[in-house]
Amino acid sequence: YVAAVYEHESILSPAPAVPVERRAALELMGRNLDIYEQQVQAAARQGAQIIVFPEDGIHGFNFTRSSIYPYLDFIPHSHSGKWNPCREPYLYNDTEVVQRLSCMALQNKIFLVANLGSKQPCERWEPRCPPDGRFQFNTNVALGADGALLATYRKHNLYFESAFDTPAQPDHALFDTPFAGRFGMFTCFDILFYEPAVSLIRQYNLKQIVYPTAWMNQLPLLSAVEFQQAFSTAFNVNILAANIHHPTLGMTGSGIYTPVKSFIYHNMESYGGKLIVAEIPVITADYKTNLEKTPGRVSEKGEGKEQSPPSFYAEMMYDNFTFVPLWGEKGELQVCANSLCCYLNYQKAVLTDELYALGVFDGLHTVHGTYYVQACALVKCGGLSFSTCGQEVTDATALIDFQLWGNMSTPYIFPLLLTSGITLDFADHMGWKNNHYFLSKNRTSAGLLTAALYGRWYEKD
Repeated sequence: YVAAVYEHESILSPAPAVPVERRAALELMGRNLDIYEQQVQAAARQGAQIIVFPEDGIHGFNFTRSSIYPYLDFIPHSHSGKWNPCREPYLYNDTEVVQRLSCMALQNKIFLVANLGSKQPCERWEPRCPPDGRFQFNTNVALGADGALLATYRKHNLYFESAFDTPAQPDHALFDTPFAGRFGMFTCFDILFYEPAVSLIRQYNLKQIVYPTAWMNQLPLLSAVEFQQAFSTAFNVNILAANIHHPTLGMTGSGIYTPVKSFIYHNMESYGGKLIVAEIPVITADYKTNLEKTPGRVSEKGEGKEQSPPSFYAEMMYDNFTFVPLWGEKGELQVCANSLCCYLNYQKAVLTDELYALGVFDGLHTVHGTYYVQACALVKCGGLSFSTCGQEVTDATALIDFQLWGNMSTPYIFPLLLTSGITLDFADHMGWKNNHYFLSKNRTSAGLLTAALYGRWYEKD
């Protein structure tokens, strides 16, 4: 099927904390919706059957709970497909934004997924009803090619979003299409948690995901395209991921991902939006990825191994990693922390004076969110001293053949393979063998930035 995602540079309110009238809010959002409309038309001309827009793309961000109120639409939270906002605009008040989106879908005969703010009145005596008498949700809508509202999803894992409420129960949002079967839907920070992302995929055996996001890149392990690809590979799903484009805030990185190929956009240099259109295969439930293949020889630990170089500590992504440096053109390394041991066999195909290190972290990550991580990571350091390992690096020249493995305690492993210029590569082999998870690659297509096993141990959050 042919899919489209649009990385949007939103027109933002100059003073988001200052309350405005609904009319002014609609005027600002209308300017973003004008751009959306052009992109829907462009995507439809290229044969796209579905288009996905980013999180916060229509209204922007940095609001307070009260200042976002005029920007919120009323959206009935049902999975009925019974309401067509374009054809029945008078059914509910304050639905101008969803009406416009519905009409774009209808006029261009395209499925459309967008993110907006929604409101739902509640009685103050109801449990969890906020003092102002309403719930405010960070909401995705999926609209059919006839304009009908097919599904809504209210973001569960909020990322410092004081303007919004968390729904009482995680939404499991699904919608069906004639061209690729069933899609699931979640938003941004949700991708790092079991609910609803993992439980949704497992419960419904989903193979297609739509994913609006407003992701601030964090190297070396959590840049947008890197993690989106890893998620696609780990769960054997196609992901249509639309990010916001604000390079000054570190926000870029969208793509259309399959487990074996991706079409990505990552651009920190220039401004303006970017439409990606790609034709991808529908994954059927029995489609096997290279996760099934068994990797090559695993060296038995301690078999005639030279002494490992000294280990050192350095901070990476706000976590205290234990590292060992890669000295020499080839070697076998191991480094452990808590219950996790990481192993690396490597050979540098091109010798450079860059410093690389193998790092391990097994613990609770507590900055910008709390979640338990088990990570084995081969990274390029920022400079030549140990203290630069874990820094954000975007360019590298070394080509390294490697096999990386670890005795991970969780089945949820995201294989990261990031190359120079924030480009992606695919492993030759990966998967489980002898209770260890492997990732191996000969000759990356560009200099190696990160090769990592990023494990999420959800039960220990």
